[in-house]
Amino acid sequence: MSRTARPARELLELLAPGAAPLPVRDGAGPVDGPLGWPGYDASRRRAAERSGASESVLARVGRVGGCEAVVLAFEFGFLGGSIGRAAGERIGAALRTARDLGLPVVSLLASGGTRVQEGMHALTQLQVIAREMVRLRDAGLPHLAVLAGPVTGGAWATLGAGADVRLALPEVQVGFSGARVRPPDADPAAYTARAQAAVGQVDALVPAEELPGAVAGWLALLTRPARGPVEPPRPPRGAEPPRTGWEAVTRARAADRPGVRAYLAVAFDRLAPLACVDPGLLVGFGESGGRAAGYVAQLGTRTTPAGFRSATRLIRLADRLSVPVLTLVDTPGAANDEAAERDGVGAAIAETITALAGCRVPVTTLLVGEGGSGGAVALTAPDRTWVAPESYYSVLAPEPAAAVLKRDASDPAVVAEVADLLRLRPGDLVAMGLARGVVG
Repeated sequence: MSRTARPARELLELLAPGAAPLPVRDGAGPVDGPLGWPGYDASRRRAAERSGASESVLARVGRVGGCEAVVLAFEFGFLGGSIGRAAGERIGAALRTARDLGLPVVSLLASGGTRVQEGMHALTQLQVIAREMVRLRDAGLPHLAVLAGPVTGGAWATLGAGADVRLALPEVQVGFSGARVRPPDADPAAYTARAQAAVGQVDALVPAEELPGAVAGWLALLTRPARGPVEPPRPPRGAEPPRTGWEAVTRARAADRPGVRAYLAVAFDRLAPLACVDPGLLVGFGESGGRAAGYVAQLGTRTTPAGFRSATRLIRLADRLSVPVLTLVDTPGAANDEAAERDGVGAAIAETITALAGCRVPVTTLLVGEGGSGGAVALTAPDRTWVAPESYYSVLAPEPAAAVLKRDASDPAVVAEVADLLRLRPGDLVAMGLARGVVG
């Protein structure tokens, strides 16, 4: 695991060549800092001489790819990129400048956390940073973090984990606890960007040489929303309408029907996934014609609580950035095993369904396969829903519905009868006003 960090100026030149420094208002302050820490002034002077920086944070404004942005870069060579009062004030001022100019923010992070020599004066800077991040969010401006060196403590817990999109160099150290304060028997592999990516806290691992393109691509997606609702993608193949309810169910479950990836390929020219640890769910942003939309796509399995939380994150982020959303529904229902209950599946569904209900941007839903119960309705737009020919949508799948009604769910004839009674075919849904139309 790499413990070194590139100099801040090198990273700035890599991502935003020629970016202009933002003004700073660092004062002399009391001798040896607010606590009078012996030798603190001398330590800062030596850090400045070694790093060529007057503080641990540099703030610039310039172009990243085709997008103008405010860029924060941490200089790890200055006292480990730690956050003290002056650094916190620089960060807060930069975030305010971004808000005033209506610009996105890119944070290039390499920091060991808050500065011990300034005590609580340093730690409370996290509250200042958090307040300005909230105001940036309220202004509808995106914040992208690049974990470019060791990122621990307060830097990870604010600018890092709190960013809208989180990219990381593959081998860097990332975690709340730094190497000197974590338990002595802790596995160091748990405190890495790879480990954070495995649990959904990092969206993508990006090699250094690919950073400029990756960051520019993300900023384009986050700042150029599609105009108006996403049109439901047409099926990659045609299909006749099902004659019975059970035929609709069997066709929705067929392994050879078009899956959500085929529909995403129709809808978007390129995809930029966000982290999701549910293997049965895809979330992220897609681009079509130079404009962006969010997407949430179920892959035909039962959606887990972690999946619903990822969907909620995407919906709320897209709503805040005024980006329309496409949801592709294909699930027999929400996960209903013991692990899902322990992980709060009910609360996770509640968060998703309320996020969708409160969304101010247009959300388009296309039902592409199974549409089972709460797992489906949580991702279904209440007024912009279409259905594909090989799909169904039901309060319950026919088998559990038969069991609830105390009928013989093992009898195919009984299940088929229940399927007809549920009126779950695509045409039925349109006739009842539950869908706008059948695509294709």
